[in-house]
Amino acid sequence: MKLSEELQWRGFVNQTTFSDLSALDGAPISFYFGVDPSADSMQIGNLAAAMMVRHFINHGHNAFLLVGGATGMIGDPDGKADERNLKTLDEIAKNKAGIATQYKQVFAGKKFELVDNYDWFKDISYLDFLRNVGKHVPMSMMLGRDFVQSRLGEDGSGISYAEFSYSLIQGYDFVHLYKNHGVTLQVCGADQWGNSIAGIDLIRRMEGGEAHVYSTPLVINKATGIKFGKSEGGAVWLDANKTSVYKFYQFWLNVDDEGVIDYAKIYTLLSKEELEVLSEQQKQNPGARPAQRALAREVTALVHGKERLESVERVTEVLFGARLFTDLDDGDLKVLAEEIPRVIAGKTVVECLVESGVASSNGEARRLIASGAISVNGDKITDDLQLEATALIKKGKNNFILVR
Repeated sequence: MKLSEELQWRGFVNQTTFSDLSALDGAPISFYFGVDPSADSMQIGNLAAAMMVRHFINHGHNAFLLVGGATGMIGDPDGKADERNLKTLDEIAKNKAGIATQYKQVFAGKKFELVDNYDWFKDISYLDFLRNVGKHVPMSMMLGRDFVQSRLGEDGSGISYAEFSYSLIQGYDFVHLYKNHGVTLQVCGADQWGNSIAGIDLIRRMEGGEAHVYSTPLVINKATGIKFGKSEGGAVWLDANKTSVYKFYQFWLNVDDEGVIDYAKIYTLLSKEELEVLSEQQKQNPGARPAQRALAREVTALVHGKERLESVERVTEVLFGARLFTDLDDGDLKVLAEEIPRVIAGKTVVECLVESGVASSNGEARRLIASGAISVNGDKITDDLQLEATALIKKGKNNFILVR
C-alpha cells in the first residue's frame, strides 16, 4: 500500500497544502514534527499524530522530531482563551527530557533526528530576529489569525506581545530546518495548521522556496462526538507516573464498540488484513471485545514495552477471575498495589475490610463474610481469617484489597 493510500485508509487525511497526495509516494522527503514542552509527557492526542509520523518513516521519508525548548518558553496561545502562565526554565528542561524519552520509546528502532529549537534561538539577538525575520511578516497575516481575533475582540482577555509572536517563532523553526536540513514538509495535528502555514509563508518570503504542511484530524470519540482521549480522571498521558500502565491499558480496553476499529487504524500498526479479521471477530462476538483487547495490547506495548504490558494483563486477569492470584510476581504486585487499597499483613479479613473502607464496620464486614460476598485469593470464605502473608481480598466484582 502506498503512503497516500495508507494515510487515507487509516483516517489520517485532514488539511494539506499538497494538491495531490501522490506527492508523498515519490522520492524521500525530509519532514519535521514537533511537540512543545508544556508538560513532561505527551498525551494520546499527540500519540495519534506520532503514529502518523511512523507511517511517513516506514515509507522512507526522513524524520526530524522537534522538542520545542524555545517555543515552550512562550506557550502556544492558539485555542487558549487566556494568557498562559510562563514555565520556569527548570520546568521546561524537565519537560523536554520527558518528551524526548517518549519520542525514543514510540519511535524505537526507527531512524530519526531529535532537534530542539532552543539550540538555534539561543544565539539570535532580538534586533537580528526583527531585521531578518520580522521584516518578512505582514501584520495583516498575524492579525488575521482566529486566536488573535478572539483575544482582541470585545469579550476577549487580550494578548501579550509574546504570545502574539508565537506563530512567528514557530514559523522560523521551519525556515531553519529548511535551510540547514533540507526539510520541506511539516506534519502536525489539526490544531497546529495555522502556525504551520506561517512557516510556509516565511520560507517563500525569506528563501524563495516551496514547502508544505500535512495535518492529521483530531480523533473524535464515536460514541460521544467529542475529542477522544479523556478518561474520568482527565487526560490519558504516556507517562506512567501520570497515567499508570494499568489505567492506560484499561482505557483502551474500555473504548466504545462503534469506534474501536477506527481507533485501531490510528493507534496501532496492524495491517488492513489483520484489522478486517478483527472487525469480523468483533461483529461475531462483541461481548468478548476482541478488538478492544487487541487495541489495548498493541498500544500499551508500543508506549510502555512488552514486559509491562504482560504484567498489566496478568493483573487484569487476576482481578477479573481468569488467573490465580498466586501467579503474580513481585513486579505484578507492585502494579496492583498502585491501583487498589492496601493493608499490611497480620490482620484479620474483618480488620482489612474496615481499614480499607470496603466495609463501614466490623458488623458489616462479618455479614459480608457470612453471606459469601468475600473471597481470599479466589476462594470464597464464610468465616473470618487471619492473614499473615500476601493475599487478595475481593468483594463482589469490583472491590479489591491487597494484603502485603
